[in-house]
Amino acid sequence: MKDYLNVCLLNDSFPPLIDGVSNAVLNYATIIEKKYGHAIVATPEYPGVNDYYQYPFEVLRFPSIDTTKVVGYRAGMPLDLKYLSQFYDKDIDILHTHCPIASTFLARIMRDQLHKPVILTYHTKFDIDIRNAINAKFVQEVAINSLVENIATVDEVWCVSRGAGENLKSLGYKGDYIVMPNGVDFEKGKSSEEEIENIRQEYGLRKDVPTYLFVGRMMWYKGLRIILDALKVLKDNNREFKMMFVGDSAEKDEIEQYARDLKLTDECIFTGAVRDRDKLKAIFSTCDLFLFPSTFDTNGIVVREAAASGLGSVLIKDSCAAEDVTADQNAILIEENAESMAKVLLERGNQLDYLHQLGNRAMNELYTSWEESVDAAVERYQVVMDRFEYKKPSVTDGDYHPLDNFFNFYADIATNIDKAKKFGDKMKSTRKKIEDQTLNGIEDLLDRWL
Repeated sequence: MKDYLNVCLLNDSFPPLIDGVSNAVLNYATIIEKKYGHAIVATPEYPGVNDYYQYPFEVLRFPSIDTTKVVGYRAGMPLDLKYLSQFYDKDIDILHTHCPIASTFLARIMRDQLHKPVILTYHTKFDIDIRNAINAKFVQEVAINSLVENIATVDEVWCVSRGAGENLKSLGYKGDYIVMPNGVDFEKGKSSEEEIENIRQEYGLRKDVPTYLFVGRMMWYKGLRIILDALKVLKDNNREFKMMFVGDSAEKDEIEQYARDLKLTDECIFTGAVRDRDKLKAIFSTCDLFLFPSTFDTNGIVVREAAASGLGSVLIKDSCAAEDVTADQNAILIEENAESMAKVLLERGNQLDYLHQLGNRAMNELYTSWEESVDAAVERYQVVMDRFEYKKPSVTDGDYHPLDNFFNFYADIATNIDKAKKFGDKMKSTRKKIEDQTLNGIEDLLDRWL
């Protein structure tokens, strides 16, 4: 394995935006910088964000436009030639993109410019995001086909779960993929009693009343209606409980209004996004059961974060988030409806000893650290790099893909601009040297004459 790696990680989301994929990129970059060499994160710019001194790795932001109301994050505009020229001298070994849209467009240009392989990790069911953002069915299908075509051009595809891979296949992807699960950046074990007590005091939680938790983007497709409708059943049955929703999004206000409509105002706590990781872990550690009835998520890092904190989960049977869990051993599995969720909470929701035992088993059986995940990824990087070196320059086995010529053209322009810049810098340096030598010569002559 190469002793020192220069890895460029590309993603359309990164702090200040908080989601599972931005957290993945943050952890990849941190661990690579710490253990394996140098990491560069390429991501869209955000107004007012300054990354200097915030991270132990390099962040280079490319131009973006505000699409947060449509898709929840800013859309990158990666065709900036000045931006591309920054990478020419970075000595990058491998490009690892975590989004199949703008970031992969950028990676394809950089591959042609730098002659390095591209890996793509498929984290999210992007077809759902596309269908939520675009109303016209024809345009939806064109967008999905373009996304799959973009994915098909990379040198290797990783999926965070088997379910994510099958979702990608269902969209028309015909290539191979390998499963490369994400990890958790929490240390294994609950937060301290002092930290837990602070959370109870802040949010008015009681130790003898069950507290349920959801963490993630506040979007309906995460199964939030299932949670709220099930909680309504609990309240109608005179059950005491508290429900914490941690997260933010454009749909958060609508979800809060639905909770008010169900008269769950006293029971539900909407905290917004919690960016302090220690505080978030303390929230996980304080609660009694994690409710995550999402069939959208392809991996469910939050389920592993809950497990790391000794918190068991309620998951949808056969969902990606439920991969590798054991029913009634380290998680509770339900059908995808509020009735099934309500039945579990009525039967088990007040059995705090049972819930805590479930959480302890989840902690001991489901936990995987980010360091373990990135170690496995870096080992695979070497395989991809060796294969690319052996095969290059035919990275797609001779298959023609739309826009290949366009990306080649753009890469050539970026490369030539960089060469022209270097030539200009060299000419400036030479001119300065000549000017200095001339001035020194004149001064010598004046000294002699005077």
